[in-house]
This record gives sequence, structure tokens and C-alpha cells, in this order.
Amino acid sequence: MTSRLIADSVTDDSVVAAASALSLQASDLAAKKCVPCNAKDMRPMKEESATEMMAKVAGWNLVNEDGTLKLNRSWKVKSFTKGLELFQIIGNVAEAEGHHPDLHLVGWNNVKIEIWTHAVGGLTENDFILAAKINGLNLHDLLRKKSTT
Repeated sequence: MTSRLIADSVTDDSVVAAASALSLQASDLAAKKCVPCNAKDMRPMKEESATEMMAKVAGWNLVNEDGTLKLNRSWKVKSFTKGLELFQIIGNVAEAEGHHPDLHLVGWNNVKIEIWTHAVGGLTENDFILAAKINGLNLHDLLRKKSTT
């Protein structure tokens, strides 16, 4: 299996001004509802379109895994049980949307998530909606504090 990072969130100062404008777009995306997948009607997004959408889902990475575009993100949690709590919180959002990511607990404190629309073999707007909704969750109590070194 080969995986290639296409785009990730950008944090340099030249993007900060644009980020505030995109914040409104990201909240618009989070306000949307995932639509049921009908493989006859839905097609996977092209890489160019997916790359453009990345600005609306800060913190996520766009990867091409063996020809399948996916969104992924990882977090370090405070403990094993906090990782399980994070799974439950994300699972509740996924259930409400009818769109389910792949969740991984790696080691005792590394949570990784992959989102793509399995039915079409790639990304759709549903994936970005789910990522935006996850970005809107208050996860502060579950995550490890970043090192200040």
C-alpha cells in the first residue's frame, strides 16, 4: 500500500488573513448535513477539487492511498480511556450524519481517523462536512497539552 500526502493544513502568516475569511465557509460546511450515498448518482471528487476544499477543514491532511483520496487526522490524547471517549464523541457525530469514518487507536494515546466515502471509492462533500463537524467539537479535555519547548 502506498500513501502520498497531497495537502495539509497551512499555518504560515501569509494564510492567517485568508483563514479568517474561510472560517465562515468552514462553519457553513459544518452546518450542512451529509446526504445518503447512492453510488449511481455520486462520483468521487477530483484531486484538484479536494485540494481546494482543504482550506475549509483546518488540521486535516489530504492523502492519496493507492489511488483513493482520503482525509486523515491524528490527535494525542491524555490516556487510553480518553482515546476511547474521543471515539465515542466522533462516533456520535458520525451516527447522526449517517457517514462513518475509520477510527484507529495506535498505542495507548494516538487516535487516528480516516474519512472517505467507501461507496464511491474516494472523497465527496460528505467527507468534508464530517471533518468540519469534527473540527467543531470541544476536545480540549481529552487531548494532551502541546509541549512548550
